[in-house]
Amino acid sequence: MILAGLLSWLAVGPALGQTKYFTRTGTISFFSATPFEDIEARNQQVGAAVDVQSGQVAFTVPMKEFKFPKSLMQVHFNENYVESEKYPKATFTGHLVGFESVQLVSSGPRQVQVEGDLTIHGVTRHVRVPGTLEKQGNRLLVNSKFAVASADYNIEIPALVRSHVAKTVDVTVALACEPIP
Repeated sequence: MILAGLLSWLAVGPALGQTKYFTRTGTISFFSATPFEDIEARNQQVGAAVDVQSGQVAFTVPMKEFKFPKSLMQVHFNENYVESEKYPKATFTGHLVGFESVQLVSSGPRQVQVEGDLTIHGVTRHVRVPGTLEKQGNRLLVNSKFAVASADYNIEIPALVRSHVAKTVDVTVALACEPIP
């Protein structure tokens, strides 16, 4: 349903060259390190849409699609932390800050800032994160790395394992978006 909404706002507007891109197979991973154990997971079912002319950016992340090296970590993540039955998706809707589409004419990644609303675990926070955009052939590569604090999204860590889980996790976004015809 959210992907349909992403496509609908991308379908609106003039066709002045290729400015709209989409993927259903983007990757978001996270990593946290503590003295006891590193925790990492990867999700390759991220839906994302970017319009480089209007600057609009949106993505949706099915929480149950995060894969962990240890199955017990995945169970705890879904049942005890993000409660993915109750909060099945994380979403972001926002825009590129001060970006002009002509910046993508030359090759190489372009530094950008993305600002908007990130919703995780039913909590929405306004964020501003760094990233890069790069035109590679007809694809648009989108990359970002930023930190997320579990407390900011009301994700409670049980006292028994609190020392085993970092207060913040490093999130990495890697999207290879195809043009929307």
